[in-house]
Amino acid sequence: MTKEMTSLALVSADSLEGYIRSVNSHPMLTAEQERELAERLHYDGDIEAARSLVLSHLRFVVHVARGYTGYGLPMADLVQEGNIGLMKAVKRFNPEVGVRLVSFAVHWIKAEIHEYVLRNWRIVKVATTKAQRKLFFNLRKAKKRLGWFNNDEVEMVAEQLGVETSEVREMESRLAAQDATFDMPADDDERDNSYTAPVYYLEDKSSDVALSYEENNWEDHANNRLSLALANLDDRSQHIVRSRWLEDDKSTLQDLADHYGVSAERIRQLEKNAMRKLKEAVGDAL
Repeated sequence: MTKEMTSLALVSADSLEGYIRSVNSHPMLTAEQERELAERLHYDGDIEAARSLVLSHLRFVVHVARGYTGYGLPMADLVQEGNIGLMKAVKRFNPEVGVRLVSFAVHWIKAEIHEYVLRNWRIVKVATTKAQRKLFFNLRKAKKRLGWFNNDEVEMVAEQLGVETSEVREMESRLAAQDATFDMPADDDERDNSYTAPVYYLEDKSSDVALSYEENNWEDHANNRLSLALANLDDRSQHIVRSRWLEDDKSTLQDLADHYGVSAERIRQLEKNAMRKLKEAVGDAL
């Protein structure tokens, strides 16, 4: 379909009522008019005929979309997805089959809406296979009539849908589940109950608390011994070691040689001697 055709199917949530009034203003086609337009599209590729077919059936998409408002999704989005299905149906409609376009298009309209519902109803998908998707929508209809199932109702629904009772129970539990924030909510920084997020209850098998404490304790001890050993060096040796190893902007041997007015080789010797004294003082900790 062309960009113009696609724009006809766009629905704004801010002007949904106006959109519905607009689509209802387009006249419905008689069987003869519909067949003539379908033949022009099918045999001649007449885009204007396709446009007329789409416009005359947009009201039917609204009617179908109203049946899916119980999922808590925006009506405008449901209609828009249904419109995509309608355009796909119009593109594939063969006037020689002998059925009205509305009978052919309802499958495509519902298919697009179903995909949208399953993608957006929950963060975690409740149905992935074709059989689960069919069970999802059929079970939703049954639950509106029966509520939470008892054993007899589970068996009755399973028999009606041609599935195992275990599949009905599993899908029912998925329908009853609610999405929960895995991490701590952004507005809970100052609340006492912020540690109720599921992320805080997961076991971190990649770390050992006792080992981490031991390593941190050893590191603190080693740093203390290093600081003490460094303090026992003369001022020049301390400066050389700090400049060469501890500062972010490290100095070269030549930089220090120019600073002290000696050769770079002399600085290297002083550095080597200072490092030897530190290793002797710190031992295995260095």
